[in-house]
Amino acid sequence: MTRPSRRQLLLSGLSLTTTAIVAPNAESSRPGSNGTDRDSKSESTSVPRFEQANSLPEIEAMARESMNPDVYQWVSGGAADETTLRWNREALERIRLQPRILMNVSSLDTRTKLLGHELPFPILLAPTGGQGVMHPEGELATVRGAGLSYATAVISAASSYPIEEIARAASGPFWCQMFIKPDRGLTRSYVERVEGVGCQALCVTVDDAVTGIRDRIWRAESTSPNIKAVNRTGITSAKYGPPGVGYKPVVPDKVTWDDVAWLRSFARVPILLKGVLSPDDAETAISAGASGVIVSNHGARQLDTVSATIDALPAVAERVAGRIPVLVDGGIRRGTDVLKALSLGATAVLIGRPYVYGLAVGGKFGVSRVVDILRSELEVAMALTGRPTIASIDRSVLRMDQR
Repeated sequence: MTRPSRRQLLLSGLSLTTTAIVAPNAESSRPGSNGTDRDSKSESTSVPRFEQANSLPEIEAMARESMNPDVYQWVSGGAADETTLRWNREALERIRLQPRILMNVSSLDTRTKLLGHELPFPILLAPTGGQGVMHPEGELATVRGAGLSYATAVISAASSYPIEEIARAASGPFWCQMFIKPDRGLTRSYVERVEGVGCQALCVTVDDAVTGIRDRIWRAESTSPNIKAVNRTGITSAKYGPPGVGYKPVVPDKVTWDDVAWLRSFARVPILLKGVLSPDDAETAISAGASGVIVSNHGARQLDTVSATIDALPAVAERVAGRIPVLVDGGIRRGTDVLKALSLGATAVLIGRPYVYGLAVGGKFGVSRVVDILRSELEVAMALTGRPTIASIDRSVLRMDQR
């Protein structure tokens, strides 16, 4: 296994180090006879395997075959018994669509407005930490892949590269994820850093005062300690690990709504709160000055047996009533999933694991492939349900007995 460079060992939070555990078949660019870029004349004429994938589940299957098993377990795992992890998919699969025929869908328009910016389609890349364990270029490849497909990426505070370097690699808009730490000086310094490099919005994770019970993830970390090192930065959440021998008190971070108001008092970009499942919390978020909320259960990695996000979305969207954007993540794997989320009140969706699997098997081009597939599937779903624009998507796209 190739030893990573010093640049790859920098973490964005407090410049801690990590070792990149790379999938054996991962590539920093589209694979060819010499691993050159997509436009190289010397590139092999054979079609890369990941580009033969027709769906996100197929790309995940490729990633599972090629990734270090511990890394795949770390990425794919959920909290405790992984009940919510299962529910995130099952809840989406239960929702049935109502097709419409002979509608004029000859011109499809997926553009949408979000926080004053026009997006070409309502799909963003969610923050996922430590991408250097999936691919040696980590977040650099992610933002490059996002740029190829015109997607907005949200960069984790626990990235494998400094945010300044990631920003230089980005060719399109990006947001930054963060935690509000009890150390306000540390928090403010991080906000100033990301704003200084062009971050368009802050995505504040609010369901992570302490990490949840993560049995399968802990097993992966115990056999590959370098994975465990990836996310241990001062700007991330308080950590709780395997219980070990004997009881030890759990010490979560002390963060409250007052801290959100404090952050709003000096942040120069919009703030979205990620991890909202309660309509009451959504209402309070608006009062605290949030510019948006993200209905999320942290990829089912925090508190097991909470609702699937698609089940929590309608009540949150109803309470918010259009005052601020409502986004949703969790279990999105098909264009029909995106359509369902939009019909239930989401302004846009975020995907996490799918693009990470694309990163693992194809670097920036794998990320781009995932976005392109999902975008195309959304357009197909819109056409077959008679919805030519994002604005035309509402609850009538669902079967009547589910509205």
